[in-house]
Amino acid sequence: MLSRIPRQSAVDHGPDHVEIEGRLTDELASVVAGARRRALRDGDRQIDTAHLLHSLVESDPEVRAVFDGPQVARLLGYLVQRSIGYGLRWQIGVEDAGAVPGVPGMPGWSPVAARVMTQADDRAVRRGERSAQGVDLLAVLVAATGSRAVEVLGKVGVDGGVVARRIPGTGEGRVGGGW
Repeated sequence: MLSRIPRQSAVDHGPDHVEIEGRLTDELASVVAGARRRALRDGDRQIDTAHLLHSLVESDPEVRAVFDGPQVARLLGYLVQRSIGYGLRWQIGVEDAGAVPGVPGMPGWSPVAARVMTQADDRAVRRGERSAQGVDLLAVLVAATGSRAVEVLGKVGVDGGVVARRIPGTGEGRVGGGW
């Protein structure tokens, strides 16, 4: 069960690692664990949004249902290719699309991935829920312009706006905050 912990703005100070992972549902904790294993196995320094997307699509049937059937196969195929070598070009840098210069990150997480996790929680709270679900994470992932997850979706021909409109509670495709 997610409990709201007072915190400083992620934009001003960066999210706190313990705070994010300490508030996850079992479902999202499993997604994060899968993303962390992928990052370690791939030799990446940080969990990025593509790791989160891969783990999320692989583990959450509600998330897979948002995509057209063939899109899931193409997406997972591309993500597997990334994990066996394509991602090497990403190992040289930090995913920082839209990151604020000089703002400290969260150890083990790209700045964008940390912000996405916080925004998934915020999205659930705005809906009146006490905890974020996989579709909350998907909603903010597809809205994270310039992120690796959005890049991956584009490479396999998935329109993030179309996906966003299929997610319950997104209304008119507005899914994130501050992207």
